[in-house]
Amino acid sequence: MQALRDLPTPATAQALALETGVSDRTIYRDIDTLRGLGAVIDGEAGFGFTLIEDATLPPLGFVPEEIEALVVGLTEVTQIGDPTLARAAKSALTKLKSRLPAAQAHRLKHAVLTAKRFYKPPPITIDASALRQAAWEERTIAVDYADANGIPTARELDPLTITFLDGTHCLLAFCHLRQDYRVFRLDRLRGFTVTDRSFRPRRIPMLREFKNRLDAEAPPHSQT
Repeated sequence: MQALRDLPTPATAQALALETGVSDRTIYRDIDTLRGLGAVIDGEAGFGFTLIEDATLPPLGFVPEEIEALVVGLTEVTQIGDPTLARAAKSALTKLKSRLPAAQAHRLKHAVLTAKRFYKPPPITIDASALRQAAWEERTIAVDYADANGIPTARELDPLTITFLDGTHCLLAFCHLRQDYRVFRLDRLRGFTVTDRSFRPRRIPMLREFKNRLDAEAPPHSQT
């Protein structure tokens, strides 16, 4: 199904076979199976195939308040997210509009609620996507960091989550140097490398403990 979505149409059996690593005969058999499951696929052998209706992506339905919430949330991400997340949020809005019934797609396009920030977060120079991946994989990272006074420091951190805190993106992490939880501003990260050391499966309980501590201390709280 993904190959049918991605390849130029009509996609020949040969192109589909090359994309999926199977034989032409398997492609013909799979096309018949997908049609039996409800996918509307136009075309035939020798001509190529076009996905007309994707049964695996049914039309979505939301109540009006859910649509407004989606618009506010995704628009907010386009305003404050790092470049990768901002593009993803914009793409998600486009996909939602294309899959909603006409009336709801119109409401999504002309939502009453939206989000606008006149003050952008401080720019981030590191690869936030790679940082998120390190947190997801529970891998210790070595970072070059500058504190509020611009003094550089080298740390090893167990990254737990990235959160938008007091107008800036922050990494919640366990600092090996301080042997304690700390908040690090992403705009002060000068670079990082992912080590081969894992702290799996401790991320979730560590994150829960850190959040509980932040909730108990807030306000105020401090950033490193």
